[in-house]
Amino acid sequence: MSENCAFIYSNRFGDFCFGGNHPFKVERFALTHRLLCGLDLLSAPEVRIVEAQLADESDLHSFHHLDYLEKLKEFSEAEGRRADFRFGLGDHENPVFPGVFDWVRLCCGATLEAVRQVLDEGCHCAFNMAGGWHHAHAARASGFSYLNDAVIAINAMVNRGLRVAYIDLDAHHGDGVQEAFYRTDRVLTISLHETGKDFFPYSGFVRELGAGAGYGYTVNLPFAPHSDDLVFEQALRRVVMPLLHAYQPDVLVSQMGMDILRTDPLTRLEMTTGSVELAARLLRRTGLPWVALGGGGYDRLNTARGWTLLWAVMSDQKVADDLPEEILSTLKTLGYATTALRDEPHLAHPDDFCRAQEQFDRNLAFLERRLFPLHGMTIFGRGGGFS
Repeated sequence: MSENCAFIYSNRFGDFCFGGNHPFKVERFALTHRLLCGLDLLSAPEVRIVEAQLADESDLHSFHHLDYLEKLKEFSEAEGRRADFRFGLGDHENPVFPGVFDWVRLCCGATLEAVRQVLDEGCHCAFNMAGGWHHAHAARASGFSYLNDAVIAINAMVNRGLRVAYIDLDAHHGDGVQEAFYRTDRVLTISLHETGKDFFPYSGFVRELGAGAGYGYTVNLPFAPHSDDLVFEQALRRVVMPLLHAYQPDVLVSQMGMDILRTDPLTRLEMTTGSVELAARLLRRTGLPWVALGGGGYDRLNTARGWTLLWAVMSDQKVADDLPEEILSTLKTLGYATTALRDEPHLAHPDDFCRAQEQFDRNLAFLERRLFPLHGMTIFGRGGGFS
């Protein structure tokens, strides 16, 4: 396996703003880049730094409706506030700001470049932290997402005859990606997320298994609030990795949202950066060509820390836990007192853990009964797979 890995980036990722009161802060991209540079994680000879380019408008047509794209482009070029709620545009969740169309094309183009680096340029993995907009639907913006870069990139791979596994580890269900591939067996989608019972986007229940030829190729594992590292590890080892082994994809795409971390302001999960590193190690160990995308994360520093640890694993570099002085001084000016790259170990309150474990056990039993046989899988402990 090639040891080359590609980091897709542009200073233009931070050129736009969703609004001062909006939870999505584009500053997280520059902060992550600064942290990676300060820890000397972008200078190894095996690391390729690749400038992101705008996706061609024709690339977007593989998923998005033309009338939606035309409206997004029109609003992007208009003066003053505009809204069209049929397309999910212009509300507080998905604001329209000057240049938004080119900005989301840049983020999408970065994902397409990550795919090119993995499939055509000899890299074993590539990371675009400005990707992972998994809530965008074919004709509607949703959940801060305007273009679904993952779907567009996966469509390009499927058109080349490849079987793709998409693993979504964001705290929110990857509903837009599920929508795109619900009826096909050419893409296996697995989403681990906080339950949609009372949490956006109110979907991703365990019984959503696909339809038609795609039945059994959509997998959802919703977590109860306050699920912690112990529950997350079980999901990885007992569901994700065995399914990857059974499906035998040609390419792996993962969405690595950092809103799973326990201090994220919008979510109720209690994972730590230990879960991020574990997931990264397990995915890298598959040996599959791997495209990783950013996704959610609404505490800027925690998101930067998590993505830094992800990149260290992807690029097979060791990184110390203590942050260097120049990084600490930068963080101090931003109002952060953190001095470590990794979180301290954390377990949920026993009552919360018991509820979370009980829900996981019920969901796992359902998948073992209804899903695993479709893939010729035995239950955990009696079958092979990645470990």
